[in-house]
Amino acid sequence: MSLDSVVVREFNPNKDRRRVEEVERICEVGPSGKLSLFTDLLGDPICRVRHSPAFLMLVAEIGDEIIGMIRGCIKTVTCGKKLSRNGKYKHFTTTTNNNNNCNDTIQSTTPKHVPVYTKVAYILGLRVSPSHRRMGVGLKLVQRMESWFKDNGVEYSYMATENDNIASVKLFTHNCGYSRFRTPSILVNPVFAHRAHVSPKVTIIKLTPNDAESLYRSRFSTTEFFPRDIDSILNNKLSLGTFLAVPHGSYTQDTWLGSSFFLSHAPKSWALLSVWNCKDVFTLEVRGASRTKRALARTTRLLDRTLPFLQLPSIPDFFKPFGFHFLYGLGGEGPKAVKMVKALCGFAHNLAKEHGCGVVATEVSCREPLRFGIPHWKMLSCADDLWCIKRLGEDYSDGSIGDWTKSPPGISIFVDPRDF
Repeated sequence: MSLDSVVVREFNPNKDRRRVEEVERICEVGPSGKLSLFTDLLGDPICRVRHSPAFLMLVAEIGDEIIGMIRGCIKTVTCGKKLSRNGKYKHFTTTTNNNNNCNDTIQSTTPKHVPVYTKVAYILGLRVSPSHRRMGVGLKLVQRMESWFKDNGVEYSYMATENDNIASVKLFTHNCGYSRFRTPSILVNPVFAHRAHVSPKVTIIKLTPNDAESLYRSRFSTTEFFPRDIDSILNNKLSLGTFLAVPHGSYTQDTWLGSSFFLSHAPKSWALLSVWNCKDVFTLEVRGASRTKRALARTTRLLDRTLPFLQLPSIPDFFKPFGFHFLYGLGGEGPKAVKMVKALCGFAHNLAKEHGCGVVATEVSCREPLRFGIPHWKMLSCADDLWCIKRLGEDYSDGSIGDWTKSPPGISIFVDPRDF
């Protein structure tokens, strides 16, 4: 095959859908020789990018045969922070009020940091038919996608892959000029047949999208990769809500007076997260499992049905298509924030159970202190997901930040649910 005979063009949903699905079916996600994770896009090949502000899908074909595809999306995110030109802002320090577990406030001023935004692109869903790999098709798809990024003023392009996916890492770092950037952790927990325990010492409040946006922008807008259009995410039909955990007795759904009041009268510890419904976008299926592993999974479910009083953690059937919820925007403050996150994850587990999901997943920085409150199974999780980045723009968005690709990692990272 000559690479010159490969045509790269925009995906046409009217004539390409069936052929794209055929390529998807024969491509596996994950290291070869191990369990493979297959994705069913439910008849919509662009489902994983269509909720982004701008997106494109390209296909590579020879004659009438599609041999590869790639998706890309563009958005504006935080790449750093700087001191506000206004210098200072009103800040509320706190003193404990033992009667209601809340804090009284004292107004003061401190230097204010504001986010520095940049226009970035994200590459995902790169697939090449097994019979046409190592021929330069993947590189041609990436280069064509990057041209579209540049035409739209993108400064940086990044992608995510498994750290041990040697072929993918080599393509992007050796052939495409990307560099290793961040290594967040994907934490996955099964949704069991029984409801998870949520501590009675914690009250969970569902926030309105406006309150959630206000809280996120006030406390987390300087977090790396924070999306400037957070309001679009929170108001999206796939966002099932933002949930705030506070100590019992401090606030309730009925006594909630809004995020502005909360920020000036915050408890000593609190946490929040949002839930994204991936189940309505695509499903997953584990293939390649041995008969022994399948039998063990069936045994746990059989024992649970036979002896329900034991509350056994029966393993969901991952060998059939299953959906999941993605937890994003995890954050919190105070000495008991980890416990608050644990309560929120229990609440999210029960919500996923009600929606018939197989797992709950999230992705956090490997340095994130709140990760210790996130329950997960090591065998299902990925401790070292790899994000690679490349600078496309000739100029920088802000002189105080410089080249983002060379910046050290922060404590936290904001993972956009539209990218997962």
